[in-house]
Amino acid sequence: MLTKAREDRVAQGPETATEGQPSEATRAPVVHLDRVSKIYPGTDTPAVDGIDLSIAEGEFFSILGPSGSGKTSTLRLIAGFEQPTSGAVSLDGKDVTYVPPYRRDINTVFQNYALFPHMKVKANVAYPLKMNGVPKAEIKTRVVEALERVSMTGFEERLPHQLSGGQRQRVALARALVGRPRLLLLDEPLGALDLKLRESMLVVLKHLQREVGITFIYVTHDQGEALAMSDRLAVMNNGHVEQLATPREVYDLPATSFVAGFIGKTNLLELERRPGKQAACGPLVITLPEELPDDRCTVSIRPEAIVAGPNAQGLENCFRTQVADILFLGHEREVIVTAGDQRIVVRNAPADIAAGDEIEIGWRPEAAILVKDTGTWRQQQVQL
Repeated sequence: MLTKAREDRVAQGPETATEGQPSEATRAPVVHLDRVSKIYPGTDTPAVDGIDLSIAEGEFFSILGPSGSGKTSTLRLIAGFEQPTSGAVSLDGKDVTYVPPYRRDINTVFQNYALFPHMKVKANVAYPLKMNGVPKAEIKTRVVEALERVSMTGFEERLPHQLSGGQRQRVALARALVGRPRLLLLDEPLGALDLKLRESMLVVLKHLQREVGITFIYVTHDQGEALAMSDRLAVMNNGHVEQLATPREVYDLPATSFVAGFIGKTNLLELERRPGKQAACGPLVITLPEELPDDRCTVSIRPEAIVAGPNAQGLENCFRTQVADILFLGHEREVIVTAGDQRIVVRNAPADIAAGDEIEIGWRPEAAILVKDTGTWRQQQVQL
């Protein structure tokens, strides 16, 4: 929706991604970044640029963005692998900006697993406990418990090269959790796995986090992973957080054109204000839920919000279009139509249409979401 509608949704308070979980506002912050920036030597552009961020106790929090957006640098600042150029990092209310990683109650799981190749599974998992001087009897008990949590019981005597990618990642998780850290950081942990293994590990991670209750901070460039698992997520672009919200709000009410284009697919239309609740998009005159706040604005309309075929008749926005292309994606089809000089992606289209056919499309005024124009993911890909 537009400005007033967005305010109404925000006024209702944030939604959580999981039923029964306390809201972020009611939980104490575990991590706080206060105007944190990071400029690497030899560069002028900040990798992280003045981020303010609080992450709550027991939260599954994701940092999402494309390569070069600053998400991994943010994670490294939290872990202590990097020190900020300016700003402060706090854990449990204590300033740890200059505290080394080994003195922070944090563990990290990396994409490449980082297992010791010469150690068996049980020795890999036991290693952090051994380094901390935990008694042998307790080590044995906690290793068994950690492997049970990730469904790796029975693999204790195997070496990492004797395991599949998914099994190695489970062992890496067990090793990270066996020390019962205050915070677990996950840096693209599923990036090296194939699609089926990633889907399986998504379920493992989500259930594991709920079971152990540890705060997870998950860095990924995969929108599906972030939407599926997170209580909240931060979408980063060029070192900035463009939106910080629940997965549903980020998808349904994107704040910027970049977020709208990066999270799923959308149609971004540049509008010129017309009298009343109308606006022009080239030759198309579109009805909106309220007047545009400025002479020129950008709106996002998700493909699934557009109706195609006879059912489009009678909708406030209804246009005669021509089918330019049809993309078969397995689980769905995307139909690209042209209306005036606009190309619009539609998902809910009749099964019998073909390229070149004329078809009516339509949508309700409330389907148009006003966004701040910060460029789009596709445009930035072309520039790279």
